[in-house]
Amino acid sequence: MALGFGRKSTGKPGEWFYCIKHAKVEEGPECPAKDRLGPYATREEATHALEIAAERDREWRTDPRWRDDQPSDD
Repeated sequence: MALGFGRKSTGKPGEWFYCIKHAKVEEGPECPAKDRLGPYATREEATHALEIAAERDREWRTDPRWRDDQPSDD
């Protein structure tokens, strides 16, 4: 049996996700977890999943706790 064959998606009705494979918002377990961002509390929030992810990436890149080129306070 191939890996992933017969596996069910994870998620619950009432949870909202953004499927990066199909570029769409979905409720509950439609696509596999590896293809989704979320869960989000609302459909509206899930529609902004890519923007939210981009903002979190920007915050991570500028967070001094994650910079290897700066001396730590340890």
